[in-house]
Amino acid sequence: MCSLSFFHYSEYLVTAIINPRSLSLDSFLLNHSVEYTLAAVSSWLEFTVEKLTIPELKQSSWLSLVGLLMVLCGEALRKAAMLTAGSNFNHIVQNEKAQSHVLVTSGVYAFFRHPSYVGWFYWSIGTQIMLCNPVCILGYTVASWRFFRERIEEEELSLIHFFAEDYVEYKRRVPTGLPFISGIRVN
Repeated sequence: MCSLSFFHYSEYLVTAIINPRSLSLDSFLLNHSVEYTLAAVSSWLEFTVEKLTIPELKQSSWLSLVGLLMVLCGEALRKAAMLTAGSNFNHIVQNEKAQSHVLVTSGVYAFFRHPSYVGWFYWSIGTQIMLCNPVCILGYTVASWRFFRERIEEEELSLIHFFAEDYVEYKRRVPTGLPFISGIRVN
């Protein structure tokens, strides 16, 4: 609950710092999607049922520690991405280029094209590892991977439209950061 609460609060706080014009209650990401809500409820249900029926499954402190490390690193990477991108960061994929948009390739963007997605991906899986939820570990991994594969393709179409060859060159040099996701194919 602490990691979940901190994640949502920090999304709002960092948005308030870097892009106050886009700040709204939606910046908490609490109403992200029906799928996100179902995933959270599934996680709590799995934890409760397994804690009551197979309590020894929830006793793996080393696994919980690995999950906590993933949560902390994922959170740090996501917030570093938001802070590095500054006002260029938005929770909604932008389809029109604002005059203030610039291609950010420094900081964590020098290592990953989509560091905020990489952070969220590992944060979400880490929450389930921390809870020792085997069903949700698999479910979160598959659902997050599919979500980010589609989102990255959608976003990269806009980025290529906005920044043309500059983005294509950046794409050649820097990986997405997510396993088996290379982004939109460019000829």
